[in-house]
Amino acid sequence: MSEITYVRGDATVPFGKGVKVIAHVANDIGGWGKGFVLALSRRWPEPEKAYRAWHRARSTNDFGLGAVQLVQVEPYVWVANMIGQRGIRTGSNGVPVRYEAIDAALGRLADHAEKLGASVHMPRIGCGLAGGRWSRVEPLIQERLVKRGIAVTVYDHGEGSR
Repeated sequence: MSEITYVRGDATVPFGKGVKVIAHVANDIGGWGKGFVLALSRRWPEPEKAYRAWHRARSTNDFGLGAVQLVQVEPYVWVANMIGQRGIRTGSNGVPVRYEAIDAALGRLADHAEKLGASVHMPRIGCGLAGGRWSRVEPLIQERLVKRGIAVTVYDHGEGSR
């Protein structure tokens, strides 16, 4: 069985050949403007536009915790907007991360990656602004992606991050 590959670098510039999916966790309230999404928006306008349209039309689509939206940004690069956080603030209900939603989204992502023959690239999803712990997220990635034979690369950006 393969393992997760950890590298230092920018997940918006994924390593390797072939089709790649850049996965990240977004919130369920339509907010896009802090964290990793800023790096995505600096490179491509499409993921943010698609996410905002998906949220606006949520009464007629699958937008919600656990859902995944794939957006093609280059001929061999896709971005997976995964809804894995409730709201944006830590408060009386704890941190925004929802591990069960990330788990469901990773399962859906695996189906897409298999169809595309793609590898998956990501920062430490759910562990930045969402407040999650990598020790809880990593096993979900192992179970949903790695066990299905999907190559996963996790990017740590810069010095002293996360």
